[in-house]
Parts: sequence; structure tokens; C-alpha cells
Amino acid sequence: MSFKLVMLPPAGNRNRDWAARITAAVHEVDISVCTTRPAALRALHRGAEAAYGTMDPELLAAGTELKWLICPAAGPNPAFYFPELVTSPVVVTNMRGIYSDHIGEHIMAFVMAFSRGFHRLLPEQFKGNWTTDPERRKAVYLPEATALIVGTGGIGAATAAHCKHFGMRVVGIDPRCPEPPAGVDELYPPEALDAHLGNADFVIVTAPQTPKTQNLFDRERLAMMKSSAFLINIGRGTTVDLAALDNALRNGTIGGAALDVFSEEPLPPDHPLWTAPNFLMTPHCAGTGPYLEDRRIDLIIENCRRFARREGLLNVVDKENWF
Repeated sequence: MSFKLVMLPPAGNRNRDWAARITAAVHEVDISVCTTRPAALRALHRGAEAAYGTMDPELLAAGTELKWLICPAAGPNPAFYFPELVTSPVVVTNMRGIYSDHIGEHIMAFVMAFSRGFHRLLPEQFKGNWTTDPERRKAVYLPEATALIVGTGGIGAATAAHCKHFGMRVVGIDPRCPEPPAGVDELYPPEALDAHLGNADFVIVTAPQTPKTQNLFDRERLAMMKSSAFLINIGRGTTVDLAALDNALRNGTIGGAALDVFSEEPLPPDHPLWTAPNFLMTPHCAGTGPYLEDRRIDLIIENCRRFARREGLLNVVDKENWF
């Protein structure tokens, strides 16, 4: 069945290229690439059943025939899911899954760095100090270590496979994963998180931003971790209370932490985490890697095929929980 898809502004040359690729693969779709808001309003009003981009209440109201919205990101700003969209019958799909291998490798870079003591050794290098301190040369033997992965979707599952390669025991926490992914030894619902925090050597957070994950790792929950354990967060910055984390690192509550995402980005130059001990950070770049644009457009094409046939779409979002 043919249908109309609107690419919402801002729409540039990339969107035109994508439109050409989509229509070449799926002949049933008629695409309007809109560079202005008035053009988008007109296109939506003329019977568009699908749209790509970010909407607002006015755009949504114009799409009287709209059935499907393609979110350009895996985890957009929560404002993407405004109340009118959440309560509407419009199905939202996102881009989750296209970053899993890149982010899984980034997480393992942190795991390996901590396991070999780089968080203690690198500061000595920067000071020009060839350290012989046995405490700074300590290593974690991964076959005897436990990884607790909070969020066992695509990224968490990829990470679990890497952890299992190094002989680690892997425990997963996930609200909707029905079976343990490959590499996960045990899987529990979010209500069991606190019961397992104290057993983990690495607490790896890949969870999306949802109403229930805001400040998930606060002072109380950090205190539940082993004093030797490491926290790694590549999910969303709002999951970790930065002030509580800074205190936990300075007080020795936990052994170390690595973040790729922060509740405030860029991290302000005067933020205390810049000088916190046993802390590693990267500037929200864990998803960096090749083939992302191809994966994104391939996912859109596959869902366009499914939509034309009125089949179930991939990556349908729970709008109330933003993922």
C-alpha cells in the first residue's frame, strides 16, 4: 500500500539523499523533504501517514492521518515525547541497535583500563613518575570478576558477550528482556538491582533515560557497591548523580568510575570530577564508528517496507517511558 512520508525540518541535502535511497528501495513511499515549517505543516495536512524528525503539538495536530513517527535518535531528549504525542495513537520507532558494537567496545576499553590499573598508572605518567608502588600496579583478574549490566538491550547484550569472552560472570538487570541474552548468566528485573549491587566488581550502566532511571545512581546506591568496584555509565547522563559520584570517588566509597555521558554537557571546566581520583571520562563519543549512516537508512528502509505491507515495525518505542 502506498503512503506519504514527510521529512521534517531542519532538512538538508542528507535528507534528500536519504529520500532518493528510500524511494529506490520502497516504491510505495512518496517522500516530501521539507526545509521550512510551513512546508511541513502543509505536507502533514495533505494526508501524510509517516514522518521523520522531531514534532511538536502543532505539527502533530496537522498530521490528521499520521500513524508513524521515526525518531532520528536512539535516545532523544525527553521533551521529544511531549504529552500529546504520548497519548496519541501515533507509533514511534527509534534508532536503537545501530550503535551496539561501537559502544560495547568502548565499554570494554574502560573495563580493561580498570582491570589493568590504568586509572592509577596514567596519572603517574603525566607526572613523569615511573612508579614502583605495588598498589598502583594492582590488577583485577577478570575470570574471577562479576559484571552487573544495567540494561541488557542491544548495547548491554554486546557488552555481555565481550565480558564473557574474558571469562567474567555476567548478571543482567532489565525491565522487559524476557530471556537472558547470550553471555548473561543471570537476568533480573529492576527491583532486584539493590540486591546484586554489592556483588559486582563492574557496574555497567547502559540503561536509557526514563522517568525511572533519573539519578538511579545516587549517594545511597553508590554506597551499596563494593569499595573496590567500578561504575561505568554510557547510557544517559541523568542516570548518575555527579555530585554523589564525586564524593564517592574522593571518599573511597567505590574503586573508580568511567563516564561517557553527563547530566551537563560539556562538563563545566570547574566541575570537581575533572580532578576526582580513579576517574576516567570520554566526551560523549562511545557511539563513534563507521557505517552508522548506512545502518540508520537501512533501518528506515526496512520499516518503510513493513509499513507499506502493514506489518509490525522494528524498534517500537514505549512512549510513556521514552524507549
